[in-house]
Amino acid sequence: MASTGHAEQAHNAAAHAADAAANHGDKVIDPLHQFEIWSILDIQVAGLNLSFTNSSLWMVIAAAVAFGVMWVGLRNASLVPGRMQNVAEMLYGIVANMVRDNVGDEGKKYFPIVFTLFMFLLFGNVLGMIPGSFTFTSHLAVTFFMAAVIFIAVTVIGIVRHGTHFLRLFFPEGAPMWTAAILVPIELVSYLSRPVSLSVRLFANMVVGHTLLKVLGGFAVLMGAAGVLPLALLVPITALEFLVAALQAYVFTILTCIYLHDAIHLH
Repeated sequence: MASTGHAEQAHNAAAHAADAAANHGDKVIDPLHQFEIWSILDIQVAGLNLSFTNSSLWMVIAAAVAFGVMWVGLRNASLVPGRMQNVAEMLYGIVANMVRDNVGDEGKKYFPIVFTLFMFLLFGNVLGMIPGSFTFTSHLAVTFFMAAVIFIAVTVIGIVRHGTHFLRLFFPEGAPMWTAAILVPIELVSYLSRPVSLSVRLFANMVVGHTLLKVLGGFAVLMGAAGVLPLALLVPITALEFLVAALQAYVFTILTCIYLHDAIHLH
């Protein structure tokens, strides 16, 4: 009977500890939970998972908002621009100047794709700052796919335009022949690493910024009245993260223009 009583006490103590742990766990905020992808519409085709996810949804929303901003801003364009027209023209001017300064007049034909890329990334990053939304650029699979498409497209443009002379990109004209054994491997590795650096830069900045905001927000909630300090830090960091969101879209796009310049002009 004594052993049974001890067993019941041990069981009750374990249950109490489990309940306490569960209650404590309810207060723990996982900063990485915001990056979880979940399926909205399950689609399986020939064994392939083509489900429509929360990431897909926010890609569509970003594209729709980008289109909406330009459509609303320019549908009734006038000599005296309104607020939305100013925004649309400013975004257009940023990319137009970027293409002209980095690619030259021959880059005008590529302006539509460069502008689309910039708008998609800009609104994808900025809309991801909305609480409850999803930042699809926080996933390396997304950013690497975009970077890989750009890398392949730029390489194809260079080969079609210059043929075998495109290989001069890896050995600058005028360099001594004996330096080829050093320069060619360095230039080749540098060229092949472009999609990696392009994708990781955007992915890492989005993940780090959003994680920091979530951690500080979690501290503010868990600390109660003492959470004034982390709550105060959230304001400037949030403003900085909005700046980073726009800046990373700009950096991704301007590097695309630089790569396009190399393919067209070969250094």
